[in-house]
Amino acid sequence: MPKAKGKNRRQKFGYSVNRKRLNRQSRKRAAPRIECSHIRHAWDRTKSVSQNLAEMGLAADPNKAIPIRKRQLPVMEMEVDGQDKGKRVVQKPYVLDELEYEASLPEKKSETLSRDLIDYVQYMVRNHGENYKDMARDEKNYYQDTPKQIKRKISVYKRFYPEEFQAFTASLQQVKMDQQ
Repeated sequence: MPKAKGKNRRQKFGYSVNRKRLNRQSRKRAAPRIECSHIRHAWDRTKSVSQNLAEMGLAADPNKAIPIRKRQLPVMEMEVDGQDKGKRVVQKPYVLDELEYEASLPEKKSETLSRDLIDYVQYMVRNHGENYKDMARDEKNYYQDTPKQIKRKISVYKRFYPEEFQAFTASLQQVKMDQQ
């Protein structure tokens, strides 16, 4: 089927387009994405970063938020017209509340061991008990770990899963009792 007429013309440069405005708009659209959902939803694109953060009760510059006091002679400060100077009103306190709530939640345990390492350690303990030299000579010791390396892997397993290791050793003791 033949091509449609007029579709194979080359693109011409658009002289009437304001490149400076186009680049500024594309830079604004491609601004870095705010990871925190609470801050992102309360963000106002028409305002500056410091204005947005001040409305949320957050500090844009930590050095200005908690200034380092210089040693000076004590000077009496007086209130003028019953107002404290430098106090800003937080217009979006819900953002601060949500961030504090999220920070107070307990952290999830993210570190885990691989299933292969867990199976390896359980196999070694099941067959050899505490004899690390026999473990090093075992045919399943594919990586040719030394007795000290195997001992370290078992201690890591004990540290990561103490309850599981206790249950595992208790079941081994039960099996040994049943065999006798």
